[in-house]
Amino acid sequence: MSDLKITHQSVRDYIAAKKRGDRATTDRIVAEVQARFATRKTDGSEAAQLLHASMHVTFSEGA
Repeated sequence: MSDLKITHQSVRDYIAAKKRGDRATTDRIVAEVQARFATRKTDGSEAAQLLHASMHVTFSEGA
C-alpha cells in the first residue's frame, strides 16, 4: 500500500481482515467507522485512511 501512514487501529484491523479474506470483519469495521464519522466521534482521517486501504489492499479469499 502506498506511503500513507496508518494511524488508526481500525484501519490496521481492516487491512489484516481484508488480506485474509474475512468479509464479515471488513464489513463490520466499515460500518463502525461510518457510524463514528456520522456522529462526529472521529475526524475525517480515519475514514480517509479506510477509503485508501479499501482501494489499495487486495481482498484475498482465505489467504
